[in-house]
Amino acid sequence: MVLFLSVTALAWAVSAPAQAQETSGEAPETEEALSETFKAPVIVDGDTLFHIRGSSALPAPERAESIQNAIIEVAESSDAKDVEITFEESELGTRILADGVLVTIVTDADAELEQMDLAVLSLLHGDAIREAIVAYRANRTEEARVSGAIEAAAWTLGFVAFVVIILWLHRRIRRRTLVFVRRYLKDVEEATAKSVQAEAIAALIRYGLNFVLLVIFFLGFYYYLSFVLLAFAESRYLAQLLLTYLTEPVLLIFKGIISYIPNLIMLALISWVAFYVIKGLRVFFDAVEAGTFDIGDFEKHWVNPTFNIARVIVILIALVFAVPYIPGSDSAAFQGLTILVGAMLSLGANSVVSNMLAGLFVIYRRSTSVGDRIQIGEHIGDVVQIKLMETHLKSIKNELISIPNAQLMNSDVINFSKPTDGNGLLVHTTVGIGYEEPPEKVEAMLIEAARRTKGLKARPAPFVLWTALADYAINYQINAYTTRGNSIPRIRSDLHRNIVAVFNENGVQIMTPSYMADPPEPKIPAVPWDGHLAHDAREDTDS
Repeated sequence: MVLFLSVTALAWAVSAPAQAQETSGEAPETEEALSETFKAPVIVDGDTLFHIRGSSALPAPERAESIQNAIIEVAESSDAKDVEITFEESELGTRILADGVLVTIVTDADAELEQMDLAVLSLLHGDAIREAIVAYRANRTEEARVSGAIEAAAWTLGFVAFVVIILWLHRRIRRRTLVFVRRYLKDVEEATAKSVQAEAIAALIRYGLNFVLLVIFFLGFYYYLSFVLLAFAESRYLAQLLLTYLTEPVLLIFKGIISYIPNLIMLALISWVAFYVIKGLRVFFDAVEAGTFDIGDFEKHWVNPTFNIARVIVILIALVFAVPYIPGSDSAAFQGLTILVGAMLSLGANSVVSNMLAGLFVIYRRSTSVGDRIQIGEHIGDVVQIKLMETHLKSIKNELISIPNAQLMNSDVINFSKPTDGNGLLVHTTVGIGYEEPPEKVEAMLIEAARRTKGLKARPAPFVLWTALADYAINYQINAYTTRGNSIPRIRSDLHRNIVAVFNENGVQIMTPSYMADPPEPKIPAVPWDGHLAHDAREDTDS
């Protein structure tokens, strides 16, 4: 009786809006919109029998639930292996009875939903109801329950074997990773002077493989639980829900992968072409470095940076071609991420970009090369590495100095190693000698000190310059050539030592006393210098 009243209300609720629309002249809603709003499935033991129509007065879920309860009530009322389905025509539609019990009424609205004749739809609903009742009774027999228990036990045994395999793989991954480390990564660690830690790489590999095993275990447990629940009629609906919740996303992922296979093939093709272009560039630049190809004034130390620049350009071009084929590249999220990355780079990479451009200028302007002894501000050292962002110097005290390339570009750089002509660099130092000493004698002593210093050339000959006529002394500057730019600190130290030695041998003070008062007699040479120096016959120590 309740079911009959429900269907009566449904028929009135469906017909009333149609009449109101006709009288008001408004356009009726589309069938698709009505179907999405007013339909619900009739489900028994997890199997969907058919869909029925609902309305605002009698929502489809409530009508479907009443039909489900009627089917279950008829199925539980008897143990017979068959059920009698009868049809009766009424003002509201075709009544379907199972073993004389009213189950549902198929209305014109239901036929409109399915877009078929009312009589045909009634027969189809009747057959579905008969099969559902027969299956409901069959699934609850003693034989079905024993079969379900056996099936659940089989799934349990299979899951135990699955767990044993997972544990075995977990232990094997640990052992095989240790063997892999000892066999391969130790050599890599030694070759890179322990910059690459073998144990760290092995730990990352173990973590990745164990994570994959954990995902596989979770999937196995999820499906095991679903199949065990599926073995019993009472829990079959829950099992189907579990399978639907996990299987549909997995299937969507696999469908997405399959649908992207043409794009993946194109990405693989782009990557393959880029790889072989880079490989060809490497062969070409190796030939340039070996001298097989002569490119004018192209220097050998430009080979690696030029190759790196060309490789980056090839990769960027490949990315430009590959972006349209990347999954999700046309989505708003991907575009927003691209804008965010671009904004971050533009706001925070000013100094980075300036250092990179300065690094390129440093590499290609030929003023500084690896191995040169240079001076930047207070720092003096040998260039050991020129990177894109910074230049590394090894100071004369064996300190590693890192100088940003932007600073290198904006500072005065003194290069002691680059040859300007055949004479070499001039090493010089200044001493102040009182006016009472003969200038010729002082110059001769300074030249003698230069001749004794290893690393200074005899040709061109050392020479002396007068740099200042100070208050109490003449400032003499000794200049001598050397081709050993990397040894200038040592050469200058030896020159100072030899100057002190020569002046001491000839009884000449280097530093004039501070001025206190005029002396009683002028401090001028008392006896003209005879042109001879003590130990003047010393042989040259370095040509």
